Amino acid sequence: MVVLSLQPVQFSTPKHMLLCRPGSTGYPIRCGIAEPSGEPAPMGQKTKYNDGFFEKGFMTLFARKMKKFAAPVKARTETKEKAWWEYDYESFVDVSKRVMQGRSRVQQQQVVREVLLSMLPPGAPAQFRKLFPPTKWAAEFNAALTVPFFHWLVGPSEVVEVEINGVKQRSGVHIKKCRYLENSGCVGMCVNMCKFPTQDFFTNEFGLPLTMIPNFEDMSCEMVYGQVPPPFEEDPVSKQPCFTDICSIATPSSSVCPKLQA
Repeated sequence: MVVLSLQPVQFSTPKHMLLCRPGSTGYPIRCGIAEPSGEPAPMGQKTKYNDGFFEKGFMTLFARKMKKFAAPVKARTETKEKAWWEYDYESFVDVSKRVMQGRSRVQQQQVVREVLLSMLPPGAPAQFRKLFPPTKWAAEFNAALTVPFFHWLVGPSEVVEVEINGVKQRSGVHIKKCRYLENSGCVGMCVNMCKFPTQDFFTNEFGLPLTMIPNFEDMSCEMVYGQVPPPFEEDPVSKQPCFTDICSIATPSSSVCPKLQA
């Protein structure tokens, strides 16, 4: 049982990772967001970002790793590989969509697992297990690391207090509006290419349980380190319908996103 208390928790983050200005609440707002408010755009609007070298580097790295699993572009207009500085978030999302083509839900998750493992040195999961056994401290430490290191992927987030098995701890991460979900507009991509592969990677490869709880009403998401995730069949996301108004591959006639059924 997890009880989320969305109270932001301050922690120290390296200055070179933030590049931010203080918001009205006193908490940092990433300069990567180009919205005048410094906050993600309202539901139904796509948030504008100004990505720097750090962010584009990660986008390029992931896109290139995933590209070898992606279906070819149907109407290819370019023949040479993109340079590192030519990749952006749209390129990354496009590759993700092409990875989904012709693959089942489980196969999509396997691709993400292979990509994640390919970015680690040999023996990294075993070392992680030694350094971060499934303790309260390890869960809180990884929650703190998530905020600066994954803002390029999911947008701004903050550490929040959660309750796991009756114990309160600062191992929750509240993602204000997931960049991956709002740019893809695809429930299947959120679940198959992000939620379940990430949960499985931390829980089974690293030995640190993680549950991700996307909110499809406002595109926010909660990451709960230390909480064992439920199996797919028992997870509410398994019954989630498509975003019929914004997903290019949506099936309006289906009560459940087809990408969650295959």
